[in-house]
Amino acid sequence: MKKSILAAVIDQWSVVPPVETADLSGKTVLVVGANVGIGFEASKHFARMQPARLIIACRNEAKGKAALAGMYDRLKLNGYKGCEFWIVDLANFASVTAFADKFKREGGDLHILVMNAAILQLVYQPTADGWESLLVYFTFSAHCYGSYPPFRLQVNYLATSLLSLLLIPQLVAAGRKSSTPSRLVIVSSDLHYWVTPAKEVKASTTPLETLSNEEWCIPEHMRSRHNESKLLNILFVRALTDRLQSITPLSAVAVNPGYCYSQLRRDWYKKPTFSSARIAVAFHECLLVWTAEQGSRQLVFAAVGGRDNEDNMKAGYVNLGRLIEVADFVLSDEGRKFQNTVWNETIDILNGVSDKIAPIVQGYLVVPNSSIN
Repeated sequence: MKKSILAAVIDQWSVVPPVETADLSGKTVLVVGANVGIGFEASKHFARMQPARLIIACRNEAKGKAALAGMYDRLKLNGYKGCEFWIVDLANFASVTAFADKFKREGGDLHILVMNAAILQLVYQPTADGWESLLVYFTFSAHCYGSYPPFRLQVNYLATSLLSLLLIPQLVAAGRKSSTPSRLVIVSSDLHYWVTPAKEVKASTTPLETLSNEEWCIPEHMRSRHNESKLLNILFVRALTDRLQSITPLSAVAVNPGYCYSQLRRDWYKKPTFSSARIAVAFHECLLVWTAEQGSRQLVFAAVGGRDNEDNMKAGYVNLGRLIEVADFVLSDEGRKFQNTVWNETIDILNGVSDKIAPIVQGYLVVPNSSIN
């Protein structure tokens, strides 16, 4: 599928479908990146569905506790008391593995996992684990959502993939005991339609290392960097689905929340009021933006919607409360080959982070029959 910037703008001007609802009694929901924005709003919607446990996770204790207090304050009319706050910092692999270990000990089965955490920074800075965060330049003509924000490869992709994989045993266990498969939801974006990896990246056997290399991070390449992070999320969901046996009661879904008011752009808001970037972001937000609550409805649909045709939801891409086709590059033979290369490198990297990755891959995943070498 090809999607134009005009089509994305029209989507932003469309009526957002009402929030999907479901009976979550007896179930556990985990939302990562839940203290503000669409993650917080999605958590409020989940709480109204009365899950046995709703775990909201973020990296800052003070903000997490404030979010928890706000959750109870805004939901006091229905008396929900199942919300918990846990700490996880996706910029630190040790924090991610410790979180997964804690969940194994204390979390029990997991029915819904929403990976919403992301980061935008305005400087080039590697994480403590050696992966990058990048400066990307503003240009409306190629990005209808208002900026080319930097993405932290570790937070937006590697750590998101790491935690998703580490929690597969809990997700599968919950699905086996339930009448419905568990759901893994990873937040992506329509930005993936407007990027094709550079030929040097596609030709590399280690494309993630190439993207994280400071020498590669020049303005010419940076203009597509955030889009690339969203493409990687799509590829992970599809590669994981290829490797889950059809009988495994787990559906991985990618979702586009749309362009919403969010703390994600907080560094842009700190710029001087009359700076070109600040003015441009404000202009685009006035024209296009949804509320965080409207964006959160997409996450909720990806988590509980489409149960009448679960097979369609596997590796699905949710936009405006329905499934749509992903980018042509993702569906092409070239894209499938790149997907497998990225998957193999991802697993190699994460094997070096946690000794639990290899047993999970061996115990829960298979080699896809349609793998392209």
